[in-house]
Amino acid sequence: MSGSIVIKNGTIINRTLQLVVDVKIENGFVAEVGKNLKGDTQLDASGCIVSSGFVDLHAHLREPGKEEAETIETGSRAGALGGYTALVAMPNTDPPQDSVAVIDFVREQGKRAGLVDVVPSGCITLGRLGESLAPMAELARAGVTFFTDDGNGVQDAALMRRALEYARGLGVTLAQHCEVAELTKGAVMNECRCCTDLGLPGWPAIAEELMVFRDIELVRITGASMHFLHLSTKRSVELVRAGKRDGLPITAEVTPHHLSLTEELLGSYNPVFKVNPPLRSAGDIQALKAGLLDGTIDAIATDHAPHPRRDKEMSLDMAPPGMLGLETALGVVLAEGACEIRDIVALMSWNPAKIARIDKTHGCDVAAGNKANLCVFDPELTWSIDINRLASKSVNTPYLGRTLRGRVRHTIFNGSPTVIDGQARR
Repeated sequence: MSGSIVIKNGTIINRTLQLVVDVKIENGFVAEVGKNLKGDTQLDASGCIVSSGFVDLHAHLREPGKEEAETIETGSRAGALGGYTALVAMPNTDPPQDSVAVIDFVREQGKRAGLVDVVPSGCITLGRLGESLAPMAELARAGVTFFTDDGNGVQDAALMRRALEYARGLGVTLAQHCEVAELTKGAVMNECRCCTDLGLPGWPAIAEELMVFRDIELVRITGASMHFLHLSTKRSVELVRAGKRDGLPITAEVTPHHLSLTEELLGSYNPVFKVNPPLRSAGDIQALKAGLLDGTIDAIATDHAPHPRRDKEMSLDMAPPGMLGLETALGVVLAEGACEIRDIVALMSWNPAKIARIDKTHGCDVAAGNKANLCVFDPELTWSIDINRLASKSVNTPYLGRTLRGRVRHTIFNGSPTVIDGQARR
């Protein structure tokens, strides 16, 4: 779409401003914010919020190596439909993202799709095996600012300390998947009375909390930045809260499914509800929501994890963990009613952009001179999932049959619409 674009009659939400105006976009940037603006193309935003585009710190796009589940193009399209303009691509691909060649491939595939900014993360350890460090300096020179072995926690405390020391010198952030693997072997669901009744192996909360505690203390002695992925327990929130109170450079995220789904759902033995870390208790959910409200948790991230249908239809103990998240995140979070709309924009746009170190182009206020990476969403629209219309190649969503609230109407990436009236560009 060439020429200027005007988003009409939307309510912009910025850090210090909220008002109904038009937004004019030219040459990839916001050109003007005001009343009665004219442009070559007009997009109606009546009754909608206009914000900076969402940034997902935690998306599994599967390419290279697992394209049957998702490709960078299909994942990017799902992201655009969810209001995202940037996705941090997790490194558990095949081959993993532990070399410049793979990082460059992921980045170029994202550019080829042209729907969102695909930001490849790098592995902390070679092959995500937890045995030796990946070439972090080389990857950092190639533009990687976010490193994780997501799917695996780095089990060796000495190796993790060394990684943090390198990260501090490089000016990059490490993101930890907090799981002490010795405590979760064979586990299927949260360790609770429910799992005993169901006869399913339990996944104890302490497996997450021990690593959260360990890495907070490693941050304390190294001074490096640390981001905690998909926190799921009350005690994890308390540990991060205490660390922040001590002034440590730590941040944390929570997923929409850990805010909305509880352990009892595994009583159906349906693998669609199997996820890592597992769904927890209602008390954990309340603690996570409290962490959002008081600033302990900085971001909402999807942990979008597509799997082929045949894999998710295996028995509960054999099926891989993971759920789709990109297209439903906003609708789930708004339906939960845990936060005000302005806070949701902070948690899904401003804060994650800063954590990912892409806040010069994403998560910026809707203001003249800033890059036009924008999301327009109707916060009141209720809807349900049509599984045949998902943009993802996979269909493992746990929200079938649920009413979601709030849906993206338009998404603008680098000044061009990728979604118009809820329809993604092909």
